[in-house]
Amino acid sequence: MRKPAHLALALCLFPVAVQAETVTVDTAAGPAEVSVMPDTVVALDLAAIDTLDALGVGLDGVPAIKPPAYLASAIEGVATVGSLFEPDFEALAVMSPDLIIAGGRSQTQVEPLGDIAPTIDMTIWGEDMIGQARSRVTSYGSIFGVEDRAAAQLSDFDAALTETRAAVDGKGDALILLTNGGTMSAYGDDSRFGWLHTALSLPEAFPDISAETHGESVSFEFIAEVDPDWLIVIDRAAAVGQEGEAAAVTLDNPLVAGTTAGETGQVIYLDSAAIYLAGGGVQSMTLLLDQIREAFADAPTEG
Repeated sequence: MRKPAHLALALCLFPVAVQAETVTVDTAAGPAEVSVMPDTVVALDLAAIDTLDALGVGLDGVPAIKPPAYLASAIEGVATVGSLFEPDFEALAVMSPDLIIAGGRSQTQVEPLGDIAPTIDMTIWGEDMIGQARSRVTSYGSIFGVEDRAAAQLSDFDAALTETRAAVDGKGDALILLTNGGTMSAYGDDSRFGWLHTALSLPEAFPDISAETHGESVSFEFIAEVDPDWLIVIDRAAAVGQEGEAAAVTLDNPLVAGTTAGETGQVIYLDSAAIYLAGGGVQSMTLLLDQIREAFADAPTEG
């Protein structure tokens, strides 16, 4: 693992003490005892890779996937050990890592991975995405001895959150849409993307959307009837690298154009890979907050 210089020095000077030391951290499965400063580390979750990269922690194994552009350098040249859904157990057994960080799409593999090496489930999902994301930053800081960097990251993230909340205040409601080729789904405040509403106090244009993992399928007529002040758009096909109709093409429709969002140009196309693939990573969430804040910054306050 490509460790910060001070970690490498600590390992050289105090090898026995470091290997014996553990720390209790929060995980998706509850508190877990983890050895500090593990030597060989594998991460099978893009949100984890995102936050570890922000903390300057390198990795020895990652899933074979095209990451969001901002994470390309974090996995470049790192050995691949299967996919997000299907780890390569043989390759992992040969590598014999000191720690495997799983979660999200690899969550179902936590138990079998534990037969190979100590494995923690760092899934970020459901309510309080912000709280879970902040907890992961703190946990990784403790495991890898970079508590100061973790504290700095959280301070920057909290500042971005506060500034973005102020930027959206009083500027209307929003509808979150995910497009997938020519189809569309809407997401509410209790969905996987709902933190954009709850953390920012951004009103829902349609509060009665069903809480579904894959959203509630909607039509152009639905969008026109709801008439959101803002559309926040996630392009799934673009996020996973599939060919197909782009979100902007899908939404190029008279019914969408006739909404308040369409008439005022208040349509935000988020970095779809960041939110769809690496959602919960501290860099991902900060990037998305920056996008939203910039879009809302010059919009008039409703009066």
